[in-house]
Amino acid sequence: MKGFKHLAAAAILAFTSMTVFAQGEKNNWYFGKGAGIIFSGDSAIATSSRLFTEEGSASLSDKDGNLLLYTNGITVWNRNHKVMPNGNGLMGGKSSTQSALILPKPGSSNIYYIFTTDIQAQSDGLRYSIVDMSKDGGNGDLVFKNNFMIAPATEKLTAVQHSNGRDWWVLAHRWNSNGYMAFLVNSEGVATKPVMSMVGTVHGGPNRKAIGYLVPSPDGTRLAAALWNDDSNFEILKFDRSTGKVSDPILLKGYAEAYGVVFSPDGSKLYGTTYDKKSGKGQVVQFDMRAGSPDAIAKSAVVAGISGSPKIGALQLGPDGRIYMARKDNYYLGVINKPNVKGTACDFVDNGFHLGKQKSDLGLPNFQQIDSKQNMSAR
Repeated sequence: MKGFKHLAAAAILAFTSMTVFAQGEKNNWYFGKGAGIIFSGDSAIATSSRLFTEEGSASLSDKDGNLLLYTNGITVWNRNHKVMPNGNGLMGGKSSTQSALILPKPGSSNIYYIFTTDIQAQSDGLRYSIVDMSKDGGNGDLVFKNNFMIAPATEKLTAVQHSNGRDWWVLAHRWNSNGYMAFLVNSEGVATKPVMSMVGTVHGGPNRKAIGYLVPSPDGTRLAAALWNDDSNFEILKFDRSTGKVSDPILLKGYAEAYGVVFSPDGSKLYGTTYDKKSGKGQVVQFDMRAGSPDAIAKSAVVAGISGSPKIGALQLGPDGRIYMARKDNYYLGVINKPNVKGTACDFVDNGFHLGKQKSDLGLPNFQQIDSKQNMSAR
């Protein structure tokens, strides 16, 4: 294992306020080719796991940061890195962008839902399975698998906490449609019918256009989507946490192989991964969410970082307030050390985090948005 070698001096950290989640649900990451990270406060340590995936994965820990379970959308492992009873055969895809997402059932201390997406809008679609953590001596058991929700759907899958602070909205997108779907998850279970919002770009055409991330802003009031293709786009929308409605799309055009997308901790910046055809390298593009009009946001685009890797993928905000970037077949993740800061001053480092003997692929773990009242002025 190798620790995170911070590029900033400790003196800088002393006066830099950080976003650290009130709970530790996001402290254990498992992704790529057996790769992993364990977060604790401001430290990040490389580790390994049994999970191998080309793209999507999901993990969840308890509020104290203790690992509960993780999955690539096909197999589920427990806290001891062993396959759970009945933990094989989920209908996600290891090459689905957001193949899985894990949510606690509101009002329960033992029940968790695992939502999965099939690859490239195939017939398995969006489904969910149920884990009972009270089973198998407290290590968990899959007690219900692959309940059908809807098909075809894209590879996009995320969740936002309801405005009541208790329930969840699970968000996905219909295929060959401009329909965003918000499924309510509450103490009674998972809603059978979603709140539909016919808004924004049609996600359709060749099946590979189903690729790309969907993520919420830290406060859950915005969504951002990457629409992957040779000549592809990013899309920003508003989200109503009370009604589940999506509205007011902003299209950011012309970003080849748009794939990863993430908001900065304070929501002021949006980052996306793309491919520069001229240089043959991956790029991280930053948009200023406070630029003003949709046109001004589009024109605020700046290349915040260039990778030595031609294929870069997911972006994910870490519990330490930094943004991590997946690099295909690489022993390093890229890191944005100061994601709230404008332009190249955000401090993108291509070889920012060493994964030890394991390699990244295109994905990083998929997490729900958690409503945090903490200081969002990180870095």
